[in-house]
Amino acid sequence: MIDPKEVQQFFDRLAPGWDADMVRNDALIRLILDGAGVGPGKSILDVACGTGVLIPDYLARGASSVTAVDLSPEMVKIAREKFPQENVSVLCGDASDTDFGRRFDCIVIYNAFPHFADPEKLISHLAGFLNPGGTLTVAHGASRETIDAHHGGSARRVSNGLMTAEELAALFGKYLTVSVVISDDKMYQVTGVK
Repeated sequence: MIDPKEVQQFFDRLAPGWDADMVRNDALIRLILDGAGVGPGKSILDVACGTGVLIPDYLARGASSVTAVDLSPEMVKIAREKFPQENVSVLCGDASDTDFGRRFDCIVIYNAFPHFADPEKLISHLAGFLNPGGTLTVAHGASRETIDAHHGGSARRVSNGLMTAEELAALFGKYLTVSVVISDDKMYQVTGVK
């Protein structure tokens, strides 16, 4: 069982070098955000936002507001420094039990899902913060096999294996209508609509 405190400490240690070590595939990110329904006027919740890697993408697409949350105080500190805009809010906490006090049009969990101890608790909790017609997306900019191999190293103690996209779609189906299921050699994405 993953211990959230260990996850927090793990990412606190990585935070100072996170942006320098970041590898982006802009074409895949565009595809993922298209599938997530991110567009003009949308309110976004970015779960496990890290240093705010996707915040510029949301803003470039005309999002009306971005609320970002991460378990790591060090990641949050960096994200807050990078994004002082009034329409961006960065919270420190566990998205599995945070009361966001509002609903969102799009909730995105990007490159982070295996680090949550209880995937069903997370999905059921977040589904309750979607506006009608809103989307919840779990996505990775790499294949499931690549993600599992990556997490088999130093991140082994703070990661679950990434369930198959079909298993995640079945979990989503308890709370949402599944609209996207992709798992190939380039990416992994499951999206559900409220």
